[in-house]
Formats: sequence, C-alpha cells, structure tokens
Amino acid sequence: MERTYPVSFEIAGPFAMFARPDTGSSPVSYPVPTYSAAKGMFESVARLASSRLSAAQIVPQRVEVCCDIRYERYVTNYGGPLRKPQQFKRRDNYQLIATVLVDVCYRVHGTVEPTPQSTTPPRDCHQLQAMFERRLHNGQSFHTPCLGWREFAPSYFGPLRAPTAINQDLNGHLESLLESVFDEAGRVSPVFRTDREIREGTLLYREASNAQ
Repeated sequence: MERTYPVSFEIAGPFAMFARPDTGSSPVSYPVPTYSAAKGMFESVARLASSRLSAAQIVPQRVEVCCDIRYERYVTNYGGPLRKPQQFKRRDNYQLIATVLVDVCYRVHGTVEPTPQSTTPPRDCHQLQAMFERRLHNGQSFHTPCLGWREFAPSYFGPLRAPTAINQDLNGHLESLLESVFDEAGRVSPVFRTDREIREGTLLYREASNAQ
C-alpha cells in the first residue's frame, strides 16, 4: 500500500474574495477558496521548502467550510493595470464594487506528492510534509497568506483548532469552479472544474481518479 503524506491548515478572517471570472468588473466571490488559492496558501508556508525539495509538491484535495456563508458589498479604489489608458495618464483610480465573503473560516487539506517529472523516492515528500508542519506550527511563512485579495489578511492561520466544526448544513452546487489561471510556463490558460458539489460543508477539489 502506497504511503500518503497529508497536510492541513485552518484559516479564518473578516473578509475573503475568491472571484468568479464570469462576474466581470463587479466581481462576486465563490463561497470557497479556489484550488489555486488553496495551493497559494500552502505555498505561502512551503515555498522555501519547495525550492530545496523540488521533487515534491503540495496538492490541495478538499476544503471544509466552518462558517455560515455571508456576503456583503465592498467598495475599494482600484489602481491596477486594468484601468483605461486615460486613467493611467491622469493617475486616476476608480471605484471597484465587489461582493465579498465576511467572517469566514476554512480547513484546507492536501497531500504532499512527487512532481510529475520526479524520479526520486518519496523521501522528499516526507521531508516537505515535516517541514510544512513545523513551519506552520511555528508561524513561519515566506509571505503572509491571504484570503484571495492581498488586503484580506487572515485573523488566524495555523494548525487545525479542536473547537472548529464543519458547517454540515451547507450544501450547494457549483456549475463551474476556477482551478487555475496560468499554465506551468506562466501563460494565461484558465482551467475550470464543472459540476462541483459542496456536501455537508465539504468540497472536493478533484475526484480521487483525477488527483495529480
């Protein structure tokens, strides 16, 4: 029986935004972190380790929702690259209106697996698992994890807390869930997973047969 190397963390905060691409310039959040957002949270801790253990990677498997899903309107001044040319010239920002999640809490689970090109034994997987758990416990990270947008810093990010409970009353269907925006070469190449289900507060990012 092949050994597995599970890793997990809990994250909570006052605001979160995991934007649905189909909502355009007034974005609305998915109710859960996307696969790429979850992977980014893992890598905020494991990035230094991954640079030394390049034969291993962390693959998100599922997210557990430990809160009620609540949305609120959020308005901010946008000064990024999607502004119109005349706004760049005048150095103008514009008001961005979004629908964000409030008072969120998630538990995210993944596995440490060999990278597709790896030909090494699972030693690197065990080492990356141990390093991730140690750094998470010590509060060490390469950069501050965020709940989607960079300004949405968590109020808690760390090991699973015993009192936290899954919202088992939460069920829902996601017609399409963004998995990633860029391919391995860094080119824009969006990937979506269709017909995802939140069942009793848990969403599987991939069916077992599709896991990397």
